Amino acid sequence: MLNKIKQELKDLANSKQAQVLQRFFKTGKGEYGEGDIFIGVKVPQQREIVKRYLDIDLKEVEVLLKINIHEYRLTALLILVAKYNRADEKLKTKIYELYLKNTKHINNWDLVDLTAPNIVGDYLLDKPRNILYKLAKSKNLWEKRIAMLSCYAFIKNKETKDALKIAEILLKDKHDLIHKAVGWMLREIGKRVDQNIEEKFLKKFYRIMPRTMLRYAIEKFPEKKRQHYLKK
Repeated sequence: MLNKIKQELKDLANSKQAQVLQRFFKTGKGEYGEGDIFIGVKVPQQREIVKRYLDIDLKEVEVLLKINIHEYRLTALLILVAKYNRADEKLKTKIYELYLKNTKHINNWDLVDLTAPNIVGDYLLDKPRNILYKLAKSKNLWEKRIAMLSCYAFIKNKETKDALKIAEILLKDKHDLIHKAVGWMLREIGKRVDQNIEEKFLKKFYRIMPRTMLRYAIEKFPEKKRQHYLKK
């Protein structure tokens, strides 16, 4: 199955689309996606491939995940999400463990955002969440984003405690992609759970929050309230 998936992706490759994606995902020297390779396959096309190969063995999925072509890795991760969604607890554990074992290959924001809440977050809904605090304190940008985005599953479940704690850990992070992730999750707390909970956090920290983080967090606020936070 692995070779068939690779061939289908090759058949869909589009060099012009690849160039657009290389720029969009910042693959140049010194950028966050430095060295990543795209072949120009769109996500909906990858999802169609995923539907046809749900019975692929996890070992083959892991091989696909380790290839340095972005669309191969994303397809592998989308397969993991699809398999996880229909798995029993034993298989869910295997997928969760495989995911965390391979975080160095989950190395761009789309790879994280489309999968971390669905696998890591969902798996930890009824389990201890110590691993997220370890990831949040990692030196690896993507592990920190995995920690924050995994909390999306908790927020959808009306839980905010871990999301707020991890947001606080990441408050002074230097990277723009972490600022955006934290701001996004704070916004979701306000939107899906209780805006008062979000504002309690903001009132405590908004003066020291990176500007991008704050802007993302207050994006849905009424304009007058947005300006209140921004001007201070």
